[in-house]
Amino acid sequence: MAQVFLLLGSNLGDRKSLLAKAAGLIAKQAGTVIAESAIYETQSWGKTDEPDYLNQVVMLQTEQEPEALLNMLLEIEQQMGRERRERWGARVIDIDILFYDDRIINTPQLQIPHPRLHERRFTLEPLAEIAPSLKHPVLKRDILQLLNELQDNLIVKKL
Repeated sequence: MAQVFLLLGSNLGDRKSLLAKAAGLIAKQAGTVIAESAIYETQSWGKTDEPDYLNQVVMLQTEQEPEALLNMLLEIEQQMGRERRERWGARVIDIDILFYDDRIINTPQLQIPHPRLHERRFTLEPLAEIAPSLKHPVLKRDILQLLNELQDNLIVKKL
């Protein structure tokens, strides 16, 4: 069984319900949800003129291999109405794989750990809530250290 951390995000529609629906579909289709962070409201990152996001980190135990898990998560996004029109554009749901055990994967389709997680407050705040001592396998620092070193000043509020 692999331990996986996922970041869920939504900035369209009933964002809170969409996060709950995504977590439910993940639990039903991908593995066992072991822990969920609180939900955080976050200013839009990358494309700053978009509506604010709700974000949450979910810890999952799964038997799925990374590529199969990615495909399953992309299917869940599609089932929920996700349309990929532009990078960092508004979306009903976004599901990113942050970590898959301590594996390092770098293919055109999949990068684990997520390549920008250490630069994003909206990722590190909820991740630090449920896994503060989790060690980043590339940066060799734990999540709390990464959060304390963070330069991102985006407003992230726990709901």
